[in-house]
Amino acid sequence: MPDFPIDVIVDILSRLPVKTLLRFRCVSKPWCALIDGRDFIKSHLQRSITTKNHLSLIVRDSYLYSVDFDSLDNAVELDHPLKCDDFGTEVLGSCDGLVCLYNGEDNVAIWNPSTRRYQKLPETEIEFPDYFTSCQYIIYGFGYDPITDDYKVVRLIQFYGEDVWDSFDSEVKVYSMRSNSWRRIKDFPYYLRYKRAYGVLVGSSLHWVVTRKPESDTANLVAAFDLGTEEYRLVTQPDFLNKDFHLNVGELDGCLFMICNFCEVQVDVWVMKDDREKDSWSKLFSISQPGVIRSFDFVTPLAYSKSGREVLMVQDNKKLIWYDLERKKVKNINIRGIPDYFETKICVESLVQLTQGGETYGKKQDRKGKKKKKPKKNGKKR
Repeated sequence: MPDFPIDVIVDILSRLPVKTLLRFRCVSKPWCALIDGRDFIKSHLQRSITTKNHLSLIVRDSYLYSVDFDSLDNAVELDHPLKCDDFGTEVLGSCDGLVCLYNGEDNVAIWNPSTRRYQKLPETEIEFPDYFTSCQYIIYGFGYDPITDDYKVVRLIQFYGEDVWDSFDSEVKVYSMRSNSWRRIKDFPYYLRYKRAYGVLVGSSLHWVVTRKPESDTANLVAAFDLGTEEYRLVTQPDFLNKDFHLNVGELDGCLFMICNFCEVQVDVWVMKDDREKDSWSKLFSISQPGVIRSFDFVTPLAYSKSGREVLMVQDNKKLIWYDLERKKVKNINIRGIPDYFETKICVESLVQLTQGGETYGKKQDRKGKKKKKPKKNGKKR
């Protein structure tokens, strides 16, 4: 290291993929200390996010797969710590290279696919209120709290009585990776609209589509939960001329977006630069039917291309497409080994460490001659 200034070495190393950096830890003790240092981990992560390097898609059907974002050519099955022949693993969220996995209430883990370190969450009971015996919704969210420098998992449960809508209660618990414990916070003041819509992380807030009334057929409200202050609020929205649409939300390049789906007519996608400022909304694009996409039920933006001129989208959870924002044209993407029906999230490679240290989950080869059994999907449907 004395041959080069330390800032030059840091700059060079911060451009490399995690797999290479893990090997370079063996070069010397100073290199190991540098690569394991908090400042380097943060600078490496930020460079990867800013340059859109070292990105991958985490694709899920019953199994989990990884697809390199730059090539989008091949889906590789992931060997992960919650892999099980009896149950399909769900991805609750992705943040800073960490992925939150779920196989049931007593099997939740935070996993770094790049370092293969993982940490299982302790169990926490569901505290049923009086006169309630079942849960209508159990929804999670995962993200980073910059105030306490902590990664948190939120579990939001809503209970309904036998008369379904007339009696209602909720429970919200927050897991802290720093303390490795759960605690209960104040109840969620809105009604969740979708049964499997996990919290959408934008900045340090999780977002859900909600209603004020449990039986409402329309869902034109978006609630946010701030992971730092642990307060709830409603997100301001554009002044829609027509509110007769199906609403959903997502994250695109660090910004909240809304999908307004006028079924079998058109889809409008709005992007918000600051979810506390109403004037920061702008319409990213609108696709009419029939049009550049012949027929579809829904589309979901995932990421911009490196040039920023195209948006990678999922169509009907069956195929990936590039949408050209300027030319308003679509290009289909063919990926070898991708499931016929899937969900997907963007994940960035990172060296982010688990606060409790965690365990290492090594790759295992499939046993030859054994036919792979399709896992169950936890009995959940969209």
